[in-house]
Amino acid sequence: MKIDYFWKGILFLLMSFVIIAGIAFPIVAQPSTWYEFPLIPGLEEKAKIIFFHVPTAWIAVIAFLMAMVYGIQYLRKGDLDNDAKSLAALQIGMMFTILATITGSVWAKFTWGAFWHWDPRETSIFILLLIYGSLFALRSAVENEDKRAKLSAVYSIISFLTVPFFIFIMPRIMTGLHPGSANDDTSGPVVNFKMNGNMQLIFYLSLTAFTILYYWMWSMTYKSIIIKDKLSKKYI
Repeated sequence: MKIDYFWKGILFLLMSFVIIAGIAFPIVAQPSTWYEFPLIPGLEEKAKIIFFHVPTAWIAVIAFLMAMVYGIQYLRKGDLDNDAKSLAALQIGMMFTILATITGSVWAKFTWGAFWHWDPRETSIFILLLIYGSLFALRSAVENEDKRAKLSAVYSIISFLTVPFFIFIMPRIMTGLHPGSANDDTSGPVVNFKMNGNMQLIFYLSLTAFTILYYWMWSMTYKSIIIKDKLSKKYI
């Protein structure tokens, strides 16, 4: 219990600092203090989105990876507990994929003038939403829990094999508007993680905070799935 409160306290402090620093710290041409970020041509104030948009995408990848790992565990052992853990990861992963899409769309509106342009990165995350959305549709269509768990495990494994391509490869080998595209020559310091030390500190603290947040959310979601399953079996 004390450990649980400890990590919640760490999460609160980290997330509070990241939110305040990520929003309030100014971006100037010549930083002179520790709380100032350097001006990045082409991004300006909009560069701050990296503290929130990238971690949401990072958590989506971690969640889908965990879903695949527990899917493999289910296929090996046939334990429905692993299916519940996989489902919890899938639910959190889907939520963070939506958040990554929303934050990216808001950034696109201020940068490119519209929320959506079918840029390669926007297209790739849209495809991932379809792939994993179909998995939830598949689960809801199968009543037998063992068959549902097996199909879900296989699907989550196959689905994750597409994640590295759509998240890390496709957006970088195709020309597009998003920083880091094949034709991008203005935002390398951000995309290549060669940021100013202050920005890098806030960025990695944000990744850490979001990772802790994910684990806490995943644990709570997993427990709620178990409780819901026990209640449904009790009243059948």
